[in-house]
Amino acid sequence: MPNTSKKSRHSTKAETAAKRLKKPLPADRFLNRELTWLAFNERVLAQAANASLPILERGKFLAITSSNLDEFMMVRVGGLKILHKRNPTLRDPAGMIASEQLQAVAKKGHEIVARQYQVWRDDVQPQLEAAGIEQIDLTQATDVELSAAKSRLNDDVFPVLSPQAVSPDRFPLLRGLGVHLLVRLVCDPETRLGTAPGSPVEGDGEVVSEFALIPMGRTLPRVFPLSGDKRHGYVLLESLVAHFVDKFFPGRTVEECVPFRLTRNADIELREDEAGDLLGGMEEVLESRRYSRAVRLEYGASASDQTVEFLRGALQLHDEDLYPIDGPIDLSFLLTLHGEEGFDHLRDEVWPAKPHPRIDSGESMFSTIAAGDLLMVHPYERFDSVVRLIEEAASDPDVLAIKQVLYRTSRNSPVVAALERAAERGKYVTAIVELKARFDEARNIEWAREMERAGVQVIYGIHGLKTHAKVCVIVRREPQGIVRYLHFGTGNYNEATAKLYGDISLLTCDEVLGRDATTFFNAITGASQPRGMEELAAAPTTMRRTILDLIEGETQRSLQGGKGQITAKLNALVDTEVIDALYRASQAGVRVRLNVRGQCCLKPGVKGLSETIEVVSIVDRFLEHARIFYFRHGGDEKLLISSADWMPRNLDRRIELLVPVNDDECGDHLKKVLETYFKDNVSAWQMQPDGEYRQAQPGDDSPYRSQRVLYDRVVQDWKKAELSRRATFRPLSASS
Repeated sequence: MPNTSKKSRHSTKAETAAKRLKKPLPADRFLNRELTWLAFNERVLAQAANASLPILERGKFLAITSSNLDEFMMVRVGGLKILHKRNPTLRDPAGMIASEQLQAVAKKGHEIVARQYQVWRDDVQPQLEAAGIEQIDLTQATDVELSAAKSRLNDDVFPVLSPQAVSPDRFPLLRGLGVHLLVRLVCDPETRLGTAPGSPVEGDGEVVSEFALIPMGRTLPRVFPLSGDKRHGYVLLESLVAHFVDKFFPGRTVEECVPFRLTRNADIELREDEAGDLLGGMEEVLESRRYSRAVRLEYGASASDQTVEFLRGALQLHDEDLYPIDGPIDLSFLLTLHGEEGFDHLRDEVWPAKPHPRIDSGESMFSTIAAGDLLMVHPYERFDSVVRLIEEAASDPDVLAIKQVLYRTSRNSPVVAALERAAERGKYVTAIVELKARFDEARNIEWAREMERAGVQVIYGIHGLKTHAKVCVIVRREPQGIVRYLHFGTGNYNEATAKLYGDISLLTCDEVLGRDATTFFNAITGASQPRGMEELAAAPTTMRRTILDLIEGETQRSLQGGKGQITAKLNALVDTEVIDALYRASQAGVRVRLNVRGQCCLKPGVKGLSETIEVVSIVDRFLEHARIFYFRHGGDEKLLISSADWMPRNLDRRIELLVPVNDDECGDHLKKVLETYFKDNVSAWQMQPDGEYRQAQPGDDSPYRSQRVLYDRVVQDWKKAELSRRATFRPLSASS
C-alpha cells in the first residue's frame, strides 16, 4: 500500500511553501554592506585577542586589522563621501542613505580602533616585551641605547628628512598612509619660518606659535633595531625623530611634536570614455589617488586641541574623521616584527605545502594532466605546480601558444618571466593584463610594458569591465592532434599570496572546457561576446542567469517534494537578486549552507524567510579565498569553482568564470573540502538573524579546525603517494 500519510505531509509542506512564495519579501531583509565588512574585521581582531595563539601571530592579526581598515577607509568610506555629495538621498538595499551609513561606519570604526589599541596596550605589547621584543621608550632608554639611537638618527635619518613650514592655507599634498610629524614651535618674530601673516595660531592679536612638518618619506624603514644584551629592542622611525626633533630646528623651542597619518580617498576610477590611452589614463588615476581628498586623520592621542584644530582645518575634515591613537599609529609594522629571525617559538608551527599526490617531479606536467584531471587545494598543496606547468610550456617545443589572464601578480613574478621566455622563443603568447586591479595598477602597468617588449601580445582588459577570471590555456601539438591544457583557479597567479590564501586550482585537458576557454579568450581579445560556450559560464553575460537558474532548480525540486540543497563557499554575498533567490529557496524548504568569509547582507534563520539557511565564517591562519558551489540537482550533483563572489561588481561589471568540476574524483574531493568547513567548531563564526556573529565552541565534541584538517589530509595523501612511488621500481633509460 502507498504511504498516504507521507504523501500528505509532502503535499502540506509544498502548499505552505507555495503560499510563502506568493507573499512579498520583507523590506528589512538586507543588512548594510559596509557594516557587515566591519563585522568581518572584528572577527579578524578577535584573532589578535585570542590567547591560545602565539604572540607574534596575534601581532600579525593586529597588523591585518589595521591594513584592512586602511583599505576600507580609502575605498568604502571614500565612495560613501562621494555618494553623499552626488546623490545624498539614494538608499542602499538596507534602507540607509549615505550620511546615515557614514555615521554608522564612523561609530563602528572608532569602536574597532579603540579595541585594537586596547589589545595592543594590555596584551600584545606586554607579551612581546616579556618574550624579549621590546619597543624602546627613548625617554627611559639606557645610555647605550640612546647612543645607538643617536647614531641611527645622524647616520641614516637626519641626512634624508627636511622640515617644512606649514600653515592652514599652505599645507603640502602629503601622500596617504604615511606617518609624519607635526611640530608646534614657540613663535619668535625674528626667526619665523616664513608663514603668511595671520596664518599661525593667534591670541589677542599676537602670534603665539607656528607649525612645521617633517614628512617621513618612503625610503626610510619604519622599524629601527636597537638590540640590547637580553632583548630585541626596536624604535619606530617617528619616535626616533620626535625624540631628537630639536636637532631639526636649531635655535627654536619645540612646544609639541605629534605623529599623524592621512588616509586619502582611493575610490577614484578611470573614466574610460574620456581616456584615449588606457595606459596613460591609469597613470593619471594613480597620481590623482595619491593626492585626493583626505577621509581620515589619525594622530597621537596626547595632541593638544590647538594642534588637532590646525590639522582638521588644513585638511577640511569632520569630527567623525578624526581618530586619536593611544599607541603607535599604523600597526602594520607588526608584520616586520613577525618576520624577525630567531623567534620561531613565537610563531605558528610551519605547515610546509606538499605536492599533489599525482604530481611527480620526474614526470612532465603535461603527462600528469593527460592522465586525468587534478584538483589542488592551496596553500596546503603547492602552487608551484601551476608555475611549473607554465614554465614547462615556455620551453616545450611542442607548445604553440599560451593564453593567460593576469589580475594580480607578485613583485618578481615567475609566471610573467615564463610568458616572456615563451614569446622570445617564438611561441604565440597572449596576456590579458588588468590595469584596473585596484592598488596593483602600477605593477601591472610595469609588467604590461615589459611583456610587450618581450613580444607578448598584451591586451589591457576590456572597456568598462575588469577582467578578473583566473585561467590559462596552453595549446600543444601532440601526435593525436592539438590538445589544450588548462588551469582554472579561484585565486591569482601570485606564488607569494598562494602561500597565504586558501584557493582551488583545476588542471585539465578536457576537450569541451578547452573549446570554451578558447571561445572565452577570443571574445575578449576580439572585443566580442563569448557565445555558444557549452560548459563555462562567464560574467557579465551568462553567469548571473546560470546561478539564478541553479538556485531556482533546487527551489522547484523542493516544491515538488524532492530534496533541494545548496552549499556555497565564497568571500562576499551582497547581490540582492541572488539573496532574494536564496530566500525563496529557503521558503520552499531548500537547505542552504553558506560559508561567507566577509560581507554577508543576507539574514539567516529568520522565521518564514530564511529558516533553512545557515551562514558561517572561517577566520584562521590562512585567508579563505576559494569560491566553491554545490547544487544537489536532483541527485545529479553539480560542483563548480569560480573567480567570482556573489556581488553586483562580480556578476555585472567584471569578466569572471564559473567552471564545472566534471571529473568524478575531483568532484568528490571538492565536495569533501566543502563539507570540512561546516564541521569547524574552532575557527568558525556563526551568523545570527540580526547580523551578529558568535564564535563556535567545541562543547562536548572534539575540536575540529577545518584548516588543520585540510592540511593533515594533504600530508597523509602525500605520504601514501610517496610510499607507493618508493615501492615501484622504475628502470633508468640510457638518456637518464
